[in-house]
Formats: sequence, C-alpha cells, structure tokens
Amino acid sequence: MNAAGEIERTHVAALVTPVKESWRVRRDRRRAAKAFQAQATTRPGPPTTPERVHYLPRNGEPGPAALRSPIGLRVPKHQDTSATWSAAYPFLAGGGLGADGVFVGQDRTAGSSFVFDPWVLYQQGEITAPNVVIAGIVGAGKSALAKSLYLRSLAFGRRVYVPCDPKGEHTPIAEAVGGKAIQLGPGLPARLNPLDPGPRPSGVSDDEWATQVTARRRTLLGALAETTLGRALTPVEHTTIDVALAVAVRAADDVPVLPQVIDRLLEPHRDDDPDGRLVEDGRPVAHALRRLVAGDLAGMFDGPSTVVFDPSLPMLSLDLSRVAENSTALSVLMTCASAWMESALADPAGGQRWVVYDEAWRLMAHPALLRRMDAQWRLARHYGIANLLVFHKLSDLDSVGDHGSAARAIANSLLANAETRIIYRQETDQLGLTAKSLGLTAVERARLPFLGVGEGLWKIRNQAYLVQHQLHDAEAALYDSSGRMRHAS
Repeated sequence: MNAAGEIERTHVAALVTPVKESWRVRRDRRRAAKAFQAQATTRPGPPTTPERVHYLPRNGEPGPAALRSPIGLRVPKHQDTSATWSAAYPFLAGGGLGADGVFVGQDRTAGSSFVFDPWVLYQQGEITAPNVVIAGIVGAGKSALAKSLYLRSLAFGRRVYVPCDPKGEHTPIAEAVGGKAIQLGPGLPARLNPLDPGPRPSGVSDDEWATQVTARRRTLLGALAETTLGRALTPVEHTTIDVALAVAVRAADDVPVLPQVIDRLLEPHRDDDPDGRLVEDGRPVAHALRRLVAGDLAGMFDGPSTVVFDPSLPMLSLDLSRVAENSTALSVLMTCASAWMESALADPAGGQRWVVYDEAWRLMAHPALLRRMDAQWRLARHYGIANLLVFHKLSDLDSVGDHGSAARAIANSLLANAETRIIYRQETDQLGLTAKSLGLTAVERARLPFLGVGEGLWKIRNQAYLVQHQLHDAEAALYDSSGRMRHAS
C-alpha cells in the first residue's frame, strides 16, 4: 500500500468507532492517528498522486476566519466549465449575454468578454424595449461608450441618426464612415427648408404621401410657433396655420418655403378670410415664425434647402455646435430635424437604426421636442430603432418642467421605457436618487462613486453587469473630446 493509501486508511479508522469501545481506548486511537498523519505530512517528497491530493496544515488555514480542523484536510482539485460554475455561484460567475452582438469590453465579474446588441436581445426575449439610457458625470467615458455602440454596429448593417450634436463630436465619425454631417449656423452655407417633404417611404401611394406631408408640415409649423412663443397654441391659431399653409402650397410652383406661409399669415387672401378675423388671430404666430427668416435665425430656414437628408447613408448627424448657446435656435433646428427623421423612420425598408440623443438635458427643456422624443421611444419596436439617450445624472429628469407637470411625467417615462440602463460614475449626492430610480442593491449603490473611467454598471432588465469599456487606439483618437485640455496653446 502506498503512502496516500496508508494515510486514508488511518484517517478512516480514526473516524469509525468500534462497538463497545471505551472512551479511553477511543482517545488513544485518535491520538495515534493524528500523530501518524502529522508524521506523514512532514515526510520529504510529494505524495504519490500530487495532482489529486493537497494536504493542508494540521490546524487548517491560518487567519481569523479560516477553516479550523483538528486533523489535516484532503481536498481534491476540481475544474469545470463557466456554465457549471455560473449555476453553482450565480453572483460570482455569470453567463453574460452570449456571444451575439457588438463587443463592448470586459465583464469585470466573470472576466469574460461582454457583448451587447438590443436587437439580438429583443429577438431572444431578454428585453421588450430596445431603448438605452447612459448616465455619468463629465469625463466618465459615457460619450465614448455611445459612439462605440453605434460605430461598431455599422458592421452589422445598422445605420445611425444623430438629430442633435450640440458639440460637434459626432461630425468626424460621420465623415470617417462615409456618412454626412449637416452643419447649420449663422454664416454657414447650409440651409434647410422646414417644409421639405422629406424622403418618401417605399410602398406609399400618391394620395397617402400627400396626406402625410400635409400633416407633417402642419405639425411642424405648430411646433415651431410653440417653441418661439414659449406657450401652446390656441385652436384659432392652429386654424390660421392650416389656412396659410394651404394657400402657400397652392401658390408654390414646387415646394413652399417658410416666408410664403408667413406672408399668408400677415396678409391672408380675401377669399380665405372674408371678415378679416384671421389676420388678427394669426399675427402672434406670424411674428413668432418671422424670427426664423428675418431675425437672429435668418439665413438658415428662409429658402430652399441646399443640403439633402439622405437616409440611405450609414450615418447622418446634425451638427449644431454653432448654435449650441442659442436655446431657441437649437430647439428650432431639432424640431426640423425630428420632422425629417420621422419620415425616414416610417420607411419599412429603412432597416435597423440607432437614434442618438447626446446632451439630452438640452433637448428635454423644450416641450415640443420632448413630446416627439416620447413618441419615437414608444414606437421604437414599430420603427425597428433603438433610441440612445445620454445625459449626466438622473436628477436631470427632475429639472424638466414643474413638479406634477406633463413634461416631468414624459421625461420620467423615457427612463421607464428603457430596459437597458448604463450608469457610470456618480457623485455621492446622486446615489440616493439613482438607487431608487433603478432599484439598485446596497452593494451596487456603494460601488457607483468608485467606478473608473470607462467602467459602468449595466442594468439590463433584472440582470446587473460590471463592464469595463475597451477602445482601440484608432477609436480613442476618433472619440477624443478633451484634446484642448491636454494641448497647450
């Protein structure tokens, strides 16, 4: 019998008590077994089967919380797959989201690669809403993550729309992938006509298309007037817009422009306004819209479009960095962009698309834009799109509108209609609201202030992942948004 077998036999004999054995005999027998085992473990050379038997010290592992034992332990080694260990230790070795999707980085808990794709997860039944929310303080890496998600999705046939880029960060990416960035602002050559019909969806008849264009123009003019007036329109004011738009469409040779509608509001035709009441009722709307063609926003909306919104390109971005400080101009441009984008999204042959709202806190301050965003979020599955909302902290939602207002309720519904929430580093004063809004555990809440750059807590439905975003050197150079802080003048 080899040494390991002798130790095993002695160990078993020490634990089995013969019948009618006195306590003195049992004590002496166990003392002899311990002495024999202690002598065996101190013999020079490894045991006969070192790959299967590991002997711990006689009194167990050292330390205050270590396992204590009167005799040495024989612990066989065991190896298994991650699928087995994920069942044995579900909070230590998760199975992840599978291998289908866009590579994001490393799962810090399991040590494996982490991939994500809202369309794949929806097809698998893991989520029911494809919308994504990213929140984090400045410099945490949330914008780089958003850019990686949509840029890496291009290889899977997805397209990208950025209806508002207030800092111009997405322009170099659009140009690098063969897309287009439309730059608007005072003094720039680009001009957009808000009354353009936009791209026509496939399979739509002439009559249906004419009805859709008329409804979109009417809604757009109303939203523009509400934005510049800062209030909701009255029913009479909506009527004045309908009448002026109908007259401008009949008078236009091709596509009407905004100055034609304003002229009809200020001087309606006698046949359309026999008693002259529409002139007085429509003056506030006319002067509000006149600011777009003759005021501080002149030169951007007062004529035919010089650029084309082509939804077939891999990426389209509206660069509003020139008007980022003008909240009215920003909201007006966003309203126009939303109208064009809705036409492209309604095309059933448009495919799967990312719609990215960066610096979303700027947009949610305008009720008209907020309502359009809410409609697109609710119809995301119908359109086949995934909305991506990027902002700093969840308390930004509480700054939208007054307490109990419809705007506040809509802003909070954006979070409710997103089953993928990605939280980057948060300040300590935001932990309570963040944990309450997302249903975080005490451990997850305590981790948020100490997350590193690019490290985020992913909450996907009822699952949580700690993911480190990884960038290629070319991506890091393309996404760089803090170059001015590192380079001296």
